[in-house]
Amino acid sequence: MKEIKRIEVDEFWADSTIIEAGDFVFIAYCMGNEGKSIEEQIEGAFLVLKERLSKVGLGLDAVVKMDCLFKDINDLNYLSDIIKKYFDGKYPTRKAFTSDFIREGIAFQIDAIAYKG
Repeated sequence: MKEIKRIEVDEFWADSTIIEAGDFVFIAYCMGNEGKSIEEQIEGAFLVLKERLSKVGLGLDAVVKMDCLFKDINDLNYLSDIIKKYFDGKYPTRKAFTSDFIREGIAFQIDAIAYKG
């Protein structure tokens, strides 16, 4: 069995935002542009996801699954155009659902699974 690598560990919250386990990489809490428009927050989240993937030598094309969390599910209407911009036709599976975020200014977050094999 391969070693499980915890790349970003937050001792305060007792979690890891990047874990490499076998051929898969699990990435959590991708948020950006907190307090700004939903479009800016979605873009910011994708930039954080991209930056975290780079820490394990991957790009967005390696993402196979995304969970997209929205404060307001009606904001789902903005997601498709932004995904098209970042994924160039290599779309992951995804689901969207609502969340009550811990801070008021957060309207969007991504958790993702990438394939490294």
